[in-house]
Amino acid sequence: QLQLVESGGGLVQPGGSLRLSCAASGFTFRYYAIAWFRQAPGKEREGVSCISSSGGSTNYADSVKGRFTISRDNAKNTVYLQMNSLKPEDTAAYYCAADRSSICSGVFGSWGQGTQVTVSS
Repeated sequence: QLQLVESGGGLVQPGGSLRLSCAASGFTFRYYAIAWFRQAPGKEREGVSCISSSGGSTNYADSVKGRFTISRDNAKNTVYLQMNSLKPEDTAAYYCAADRSSICSGVFGSWGQGTQVTVSS
């Protein structure tokens, strides 16, 4: 069955880095755009970044632009989110989601279970 599994979260100090992974199975991964979202306690879910099926198109929330980089390896059915210069306000549960299209259309069909990122000294 279709499955998305996030990993790579953890506790990091402000200014540090983490790389999240989203491993997909059960569908033809290379045909679909993949996005990262996050949700902090008491806050609404926020779109962080999205990458098209080919990897040729990406977009980022203003809050992470210049600090986060999304990439994908279609041979490994995995999308990555490299997070640098982390701030306490980046603390959240991070989720990946598969778009229903090859482009970042904003319509998502499947979600992972999330991985927690905590930025604190």
